[in-house]
Amino acid sequence: MAAEVYRHAIGTFQSHSYANNVNHKQRLRNNFVRLVNNDSVSSNVLLSRGARYSSCSNRRSVIRSSASQTSVADPVSLSPSRTPTTDTNKKSNEAALILIRHGESLWNEKNLFTGCVDVPLSKKGIDEAIEAGKRISSIPVDVIFTSALIRAQMTAMLAMTQHRRKKVPIIIHNESEQARQWSQVFSEDTKKQSIAVIASWQLNERMYGELQGLNKQETADRYGKEQVHEWRRSYDTPPPNGESLEMCAERAVAYFRDQIEPQLLSGKNVMIAAHGNSLRSIIMYLDKLTSQEVISLELSTGIPMLYIFKEGRFIRRGSPIGPQEAGVYAYTKRLALYRQKLDEMF
Repeated sequence: MAAEVYRHAIGTFQSHSYANNVNHKQRLRNNFVRLVNNDSVSSNVLLSRGARYSSCSNRRSVIRSSASQTSVADPVSLSPSRTPTTDTNKKSNEAALILIRHGESLWNEKNLFTGCVDVPLSKKGIDEAIEAGKRISSIPVDVIFTSALIRAQMTAMLAMTQHRRKKVPIIIHNESEQARQWSQVFSEDTKKQSIAVIASWQLNERMYGELQGLNKQETADRYGKEQVHEWRRSYDTPPPNGESLEMCAERAVAYFRDQIEPQLLSGKNVMIAAHGNSLRSIIMYLDKLTSQEVISLELSTGIPMLYIFKEGRFIRRGSPIGPQEAGVYAYTKRLALYRQKLDEMF
C-alpha cells in the first residue's frame, strides 16, 4: 500500500506543475502591491474547513533568548540569517514559522485511532499535502522539522515539491556517527539548493496506548461515548497505557523551545510538519492558551498555518482558506518582497 501511495505521489507531482499557476501571475502581482502597502492587515484570519480557534489568538509568547545551531543548508535570498547579527539586534529579525498538520492517513480514512503507529498518507492525504505546498509556495523555508512518523515526513516532502524555490529537502540522520558520515553532502553548490529536514520523535502524535488500531465508533460503543471523548479531548486524562495531551505537550513544547526557537531567533524560516496533538501543544505555547482553551482547538489536515516571529513575539498571520494563498495570508512587507523576488527570478 505504501508503495502504491508513493507511486501515486510521483504521478501527482507531474500533474501539479508550477506552470499551472502562470495564469494567476498578474492577479498575484496586484495582491503583492496591496500587501506591501498594508503591513497592518489583521492577523485574525479564520481557520478553514470549519476548524475552530480560541478567541485568545492575539496573545503572544515571549521567546527565550537561547541560541543553538543545527546543520542546515544555506538559506534563501532575503533571509536575515545571511547577515551576521549580534545578540542585541537578533530579536529584531523577522522569521516565518509554518505549521502543517499532516494530510489524511490511511488510518484516518478508516476512522482508526492511529497515535504513534507509523501509517502513510492516503490518496486524499497526498492531494492535501500537495495543496498545502501550493499555498506556502511563496513563503521562505530554510529548515524543516517533522516527527519521526512517515505521514508527517511525506507531507513535508510533498509540500516542498510545490515550492517555487525548488530546493530539495534532505533528511538529516543523526542517530549514529556512521549515519551522519554516510549521508553527508560534499558539494557546496548542492547544499545551497537543499533544505535540511530534521525528524524528531518529540513531535510525534500523542501515543494512544491500547486504543491504537481500534475503530473510533466501535470504541465509543464499547466504552461509552463520554469516556472516549474524555480520552480524546481532555487535557490531563490519558487513554489506557497512553499519553494525555498534557504529557504530549511536555515533550513537544520542550523540543520546540530547545531546538526550533533558536533557529527562529537566528533568522531562519522554519516549517513544522507534525500532528494534531503535537501541533496543538505548540500552538498552546505560542498563543498562551490555557488547558481549557486548547482542548477546543481543532486543526484540519493539510492546512498550513503561518506565524511571524518578530521582536521576541509570535504573531499569527492566518491560515489559507482560498485557492490562492496570496489573498488570504496577512503578509508582512518582507514576505511580500520575497514573493516579488521569486516573481522576478522565475
